Amino acid sequence: MTNARWWHPSLALLGAVLAPFLASAQAPTLRDVAPSALRSVPAETTAAAHVDKNWRAPRTSWGHPSLEGVWNTDDLRGVPLNRPAKFDTREMLTHDEFLERARSDEGVADFDVKVGTFLQHESGIRSFGYTSLVIDPPTGQMPKLTPHGDALAATRVRGTFGPGPFDTLEDFSLYDRCITRGVLGSLLPVIYGNGLRITQNPSSVAITYEMIHDTRVIPLDGRAHVDAGVRQYLGNARGRWEGDTLVVETTNFTDKTSVGVNGGGPPNSEQLKLTERFTRVDPQMIEYRATVDDPGAYTAPWTIRLMITSRPDYEVYEYSCHEGNGAVAHALSGERAYERQVADAKAKGLPIPKRATEHDQIRNGVPDKGQRVFNINAGE
Repeated sequence: MTNARWWHPSLALLGAVLAPFLASAQAPTLRDVAPSALRSVPAETTAAAHVDKNWRAPRTSWGHPSLEGVWNTDDLRGVPLNRPAKFDTREMLTHDEFLERARSDEGVADFDVKVGTFLQHESGIRSFGYTSLVIDPPTGQMPKLTPHGDALAATRVRGTFGPGPFDTLEDFSLYDRCITRGVLGSLLPVIYGNGLRITQNPSSVAITYEMIHDTRVIPLDGRAHVDAGVRQYLGNARGRWEGDTLVVETTNFTDKTSVGVNGGGPPNSEQLKLTERFTRVDPQMIEYRATVDDPGAYTAPWTIRLMITSRPDYEVYEYSCHEGNGAVAHALSGERAYERQVADAKAKGLPIPKRATEHDQIRNGVPDKGQRVFNINAGE
């Protein structure tokens, strides 16, 4: 998929179904790099609203708190979604734990700029002291799925991030097909494309996400949600201001989407009600909290917290996803190439060629000894 910034990560998986790319190599070790001055303290402790309880967010010309601008979630790449068990119910890192993360974040940024070439990784410039993005339940872990949630999970496909086989369009995810990553999947930080643009007028707020270029227009005029029979991938959003916080309640979701990274992971049902809270806490930070209340899929509601941040010169370019999307066609043709390899091996009494089963086996792997590497884009 073509993008002025980069392309869809599934293009990295065009050979996923082909024998040559099997895991045998380890990712390069990150250099031990001292954290920058900006990373030297937890970024949340530097927010203007944290430092000065009387700080007020900037206003639009009509008096609403201003959320306008270009933002991203790159700074949260080092924070896990679910809290590691060792932290129990603790939401914040200790001083030493934070310094360890800051060094790791700096090392990742250093690697991305000076070493990594396979994909364009976009690292943030700050480090946060959160132990996880999930903050409720207190354990920082997503609740278990209901039986219906388990049934929905069984219908989800990993697409080009999985082992195949690839025979029909239904074998590919909504992400592979340039349809959507969902609301939460469009904000949870990944290796690139974490930008969003927020624009406002007196009666609505619009949020455009960089990757897959979904745009949500959120009315603020008190209108009711659409009829329950209308279902949408991004749901039907309605917003209101509570003091300096924009509260967005979204219903009318389909049950074909998920709420994890890149729109994958655990599913949601049609009963999902998503309540988001956007609070400007600094000239360069918006605190974001979202509560997933979905009794159809989860045994309890759960909440995530992110800090949406800005950085100099970050721009959101057009994400021309459909125009250059070769993921589906190449994976289907790659599957046919693999079938021919299997048939040829059987005819000759040779071992059946292996196939990679995980994304990292293609990204970090090298061919097994004696295997032939070929370029499927060249029509071999």
